[in-house]
Amino acid sequence: MRNMTVTAALAVLISPLAFTSVLAAPVNPAPAPSVTFNGEVLATTYWGGTIYVGGDFTSATSNGKSIGRARLAAVDARSGALLPWNPGADARVTALTADGGGIYAAGSFHKVNGVSRDNIAKISSSGAVQSTFKHSISGTPYAIAVGHGRVYLGGSITSVNGQERTRAAAFDATTGALDPNWRPHVNDIVRAVLVAPDRVYLGGRFNAVNWLRGTGKIAAVDPARGEVDLGFWSHVTAMVHDLALDGGMLYAGIDGGGGRATAMDLAGNAKWTITTDGDVQAIAVLDGTVYLGGHFDNVCKSANVGYKGVCLDGSNRRVKLAAVTLSGELLPWTANGNGSVGVNTLSANRDLGQLVAGGAYTAINGNAQRRFALFNLVNRPGFLDTGW
Repeated sequence: MRNMTVTAALAVLISPLAFTSVLAAPVNPAPAPSVTFNGEVLATTYWGGTIYVGGDFTSATSNGKSIGRARLAAVDARSGALLPWNPGADARVTALTADGGGIYAAGSFHKVNGVSRDNIAKISSSGAVQSTFKHSISGTPYAIAVGHGRVYLGGSITSVNGQERTRAAAFDATTGALDPNWRPHVNDIVRAVLVAPDRVYLGGRFNAVNWLRGTGKIAAVDPARGEVDLGFWSHVTAMVHDLALDGGMLYAGIDGGGGRATAMDLAGNAKWTITTDGDVQAIAVLDGTVYLGGHFDNVCKSANVGYKGVCLDGSNRRVKLAAVTLSGELLPWTANGNGSVGVNTLSANRDLGQLVAGGAYTAINGNAQRRFALFNLVNRPGFLDTGW
């Protein structure tokens, strides 16, 4: 097991010198004063030192005060403080991404900051809705990603501006115009979109992309044309919730018979698989560790599961969150959540050495922590150090 120490500062609002000692391992993360939310967090993304948050909440709690935030909010990643950014959406936000031009939000909303926007909007760092990305979208977006000069959208989409799009669409990142060329045919819901240097990965419930066999659940397509990249073939058989790419490996969070997390090479060949007793809904890689989030309560000791994913050959208790090595070995780090749904989203920031988890839980390791938590690496001033 890699000798590393992790801190867990759950949206900390403390002075930079408040905690400096490293505690003996293993130590479970303990909540600290934090930003929390009164409804489910469905999406998080970093833009520099700011974490943008989307979901079904209507307020945030900071320093004991409830502050209105309608489904969109911003948090200072270093202090955990709630920021003034407050565009507000009139219905749930399911996906977020950002680049130097702004924050891209997708969901089932019809207005952002009082401006009409149908399921997709581009928002500035001041909270102003930009004039681009004004479209009529049939269906619900569940995933959004930016790269190659485009913004890629996935979900249950059937059309954009009256033009057929089958569960995926792309837009010019600058002008917001619908891309006429990128239009892969996906035969069921897309839950994850991941931009790579030479590909765009799609993950979801679908069985085929562009009617090709071997493209079920995960497919790689060309960033400009949407054609299937024949260098990748999927061996996944259950719905994919999330994807992460790191060090030439693709990681997937999966459901089906409990849940799975798998690592595969860039040809789609599985290298290892972790089995859980509930869906793995989020996955992220940070500093040589793969983090899993979902609504599981245990990580199984084998792939042998029974009814509703019950681990038949024993298990290790990991409630809603778990960490594994790059080779698939379960780590002793525990940040146990609660509830049924658990963790919906994980985002990692290498520059800050930080992981953010959002979901529907209301506690971490038995301590109140509603739906939003930050985890930070050691040697970062201002955070409580814990480790293994």
